[in-house]
Amino acid sequence: MGELAIRARGVSKYFGDFPALRNVDLEVRRGRILALLGRNGAGKTTMLRILAGLIRPTEGEVSFPSSPPGSGRGRVGVVGHGAWIYDELTGEENLLFFGRLYGVADPGCAAGRWLARVGLGRFGHLRASEYSRGMRQRLTIARAFLHSPAVLLLDEPWTALDDRAVALLSALILEAGAAGQCAIVCSHQLREAMEVADEVALLRGGRLAYRGAVDAGLRAAPQSLYERAA
Repeated sequence: MGELAIRARGVSKYFGDFPALRNVDLEVRRGRILALLGRNGAGKTTMLRILAGLIRPTEGEVSFPSSPPGSGRGRVGVVGHGAWIYDELTGEENLLFFGRLYGVADPGCAAGRWLARVGLGRFGHLRASEYSRGMRQRLTIARAFLHSPAVLLLDEPWTALDDRAVALLSALILEAGAAGQCAIVCSHQLREAMEVADEVALLRGGRLAYRGAVDAGLRAAPQSLYERAA
């Protein structure tokens, strides 16, 4: 098995008196894809935001055991509910900006390559404000994958994508795993999540209710996950 890429220990998060997460332990190794699932309000997005360093846990800690010291933001790529792109910049300028921010060796080349990969090669000169919702999601995906991060944190990444883009994103996630990156994918699109994941974790009421391998049964009937966790 690969080295441990990300570890969460005893993570709890309270918003006032409401416990969004309660004592969650989670580990993912390099080269593995984890589907982090659960119904609305289970705590998935809160967990991903803590792993990304966007909010602090009330209790517990998150670490990146196999990342070099001082690697900072460059070790993580995030697709979240906010696109985190700049409307006043073109698609190419957005990726150039983030490439420089992440310390990519040749940001211009990387920007062009990723625009092409997500199907925006002909639209890189347009401002992001001119993009459709699906195009914005494609640009967000390119921004997350741009710097080959050790850890990908993907929250509803298939949202607003057409069938071709869904297939492309699924292929990119599988490629990342094959290259030794790890990914944690949260989605209500259970079938897509099960198709790319090696492992699945189910949150229920802020607690980890189930963790196991994704097998042929889960891929054929994703909803059966809830029966296994009963």
